[in-house]
Amino acid sequence: MTRIEFILVTAVILFVAFCLGWFANWLVHRFTRVAQSDVDQLERMSQELHEAEETRDQAITYLQQREAELTNQLSQTEAELSAAMDGLRDARHEAEELRAYIERANQNG
Repeated sequence: MTRIEFILVTAVILFVAFCLGWFANWLVHRFTRVAQSDVDQLERMSQELHEAEETRDQAITYLQQREAELTNQLSQTEAELSAAMDGLRDARHEAEELRAYIERANQNG
């Protein structure tokens, strides 16, 4: 085998190896390529997830506002109840004083 034949055989072997590598690369990319429908489905799912997160955030905000309103209303109701209880206590005390006064007046008179 002469030097030229050796170079040609080596070149052919390298060219065939290059072609086989390119073909293998093409096959791998062909089978692992993501289909457009899969990409569309992922985009749709991400959009739905984003909308669900926004809805959750709105619900949380609404619940926090409602909780604040109910807490305020409860505080006002408790203050009114306390005032009513104080008024009732004062009225009972005054009624007791009046009964005692009437009893004293009836005993003396």
